[in-house]
Amino acid sequence: MFDIGFSEMVIVAVVALVVLGPERLPRVARQAGQWMGKLQRYISDVKSDISRQMELEELRKLQADVKDAASSLESSLKSTVAETKSSFDEMSAAIQGSASTGSDEARTDWDKIYAARRTRERVLERRQERAKALGHKQPKRRH
Repeated sequence: MFDIGFSEMVIVAVVALVVLGPERLPRVARQAGQWMGKLQRYISDVKSDISRQMELEELRKLQADVKDAASSLESSLKSTVAETKSSFDEMSAAIQGSASTGSDEARTDWDKIYAARRTRERVLERRQERAKALGHKQPKRRH
């Protein structure tokens, strides 16, 4: 703590012995020791308070950094969710729009196609029945 060598401490002890005398020197030395102990405890308390304050400040900075990161992550996640939701809504609207407008036409077109096919098949069946009834032989078709 202080830069005092052994020779300097001996000189201080001799001066204290001469000034205070042999009777009061032990009490004064004990009192000085108590004061030094109190001073060391006070210094260590101040050091620990300063270190706690520094750690607390570091934790506050870390907390602010984490909050900033969390808020930026939350905002990016919300924007991504909003974009995805809007895309799904657009696709849903497009599907519903095409289903409501085009389904009747598509259903009608397929109905017409199937009706025409059934009619063709009936005509073919009738021709075959007439040919059998008249005794006409038809060549076999190759598929």
